[in-house]
Amino acid sequence: MTGFFSKLFGGKKKTGASDSPSDSSSTVDLVKDIMKGLVEKGSFELEYTVRSEGATAAGIEEISVELSGKDEELLTEKEGAFLDSLQLFIKRAIQHQRPDARVNVNFDCNGYREESSKELVELAEKLRDKALEQGRSVYLRALPPKDRKIVHQHLASDDRVRSRSVGDGLYKKIKIYPAKSTGARDVDFDSGRGDDGHAEPVL
Repeated sequence: MTGFFSKLFGGKKKTGASDSPSDSSSTVDLVKDIMKGLVEKGSFELEYTVRSEGATAAGIEEISVELSGKDEELLTEKEGAFLDSLQLFIKRAIQHQRPDARVNVNFDCNGYREESSKELVELAEKLRDKALEQGRSVYLRALPPKDRKIVHQHLASDDRVRSRSVGDGLYKKIKIYPAKSTGARDVDFDSGRGDDGHAEPVL
């Protein structure tokens, strides 16, 4: 590796070396330095604001990164895949530079996360109502962990239904079912059909 990326993910610095982000700077400053390099190397027309939201009860520093600019559409297309990638990249860079730091970084672009969460909640409520109306399990399409968490947390406030993640890998479906039917029939996820032979609704 050479240049910018070698500074982030290369080997340990030699004594007296100064080409990596300063160990004495704050984590916010480190994130700003990395974002500056990414925007410049990628020739993106993006502006960013990095700020600390303080620490959680568990002592984890929450850092938010808000992006905007002419290239912001790149961040939110394909369900925010690029936005997620930038967020993961920054987290990995922090872990490499400061393995002892307890930090969580959250990226957003003009309220995209909030709007996306709202849509997930609305879909979860629609499926909840369907599960209660039909008295059977329904399934939400395969989602990444962060999106599943939103759905599970929202449904947890309604004691009429239960939800759980099903499947293998990073992306999993969510099973939503009436609380009183925990012993009801389940689904063979390889075939996508219940044990009565009928296809389960998946949204």
